[in-house]
Amino acid sequence: MPYTDAFKAQMVKRMVGPGAVSASVLARQVGVSQPTLSQWRREANRVAAMTPPPEEKKPVLPSTPKKWTSEEKLRVLVAAQGLGSEELGALLRSEGLHEAQLKEWQQAAAGALSGTCAEPLPAKERKRLAAAEKRVKELERELHRKEKALAETAALLVLEKKLQAMGWDERHLADEDDAADEKSEK
Repeated sequence: MPYTDAFKAQMVKRMVGPGAVSASVLARQVGVSQPTLSQWRREANRVAAMTPPPEEKKPVLPSTPKKWTSEEKLRVLVAAQGLGSEELGALLRSEGLHEAQLKEWQQAAAGALSGTCAEPLPAKERKRLAAAEKRVKELERELHRKEKALAETAALLVLEKKLQAMGWDERHLADEDDAADEKSEK
């Protein structure tokens, strides 16, 4: 009876490592003969012996460079601060960096802290910034116009209250307008 590779791997896993069971115990549990289970374990050991240990394997480099976040860059900059050349080299190797990249990050951080930018903004960012500045100016003009209209309205309300306090109301004004109209007709 043919068994799948997944089943074989599962049985080998149960026979090795922590909590391993013997091939004879496992044979009674799953119904596969003990010699078959022992053979699967020997084959798995041979395959494992032919594969190099993890430290001998060459690291697989990503096809695209890593995208570093600002927090990661800061962490590496802090870790690199005050290291000797050997320790710095070890740090750079472990992080997968070149010394030139580290220097660029140091210059960018120093420029950001001093308020000057080491490199000019890209065209897309400049356009976005210019559009934002233009929008801010438009909003400031609109705000100024509305503040002026609000102040004018407030002044008219204050004037109206003063006139009402002096006994002038709209009926009085309407009577004066009618009187003025009658005088102009004569």
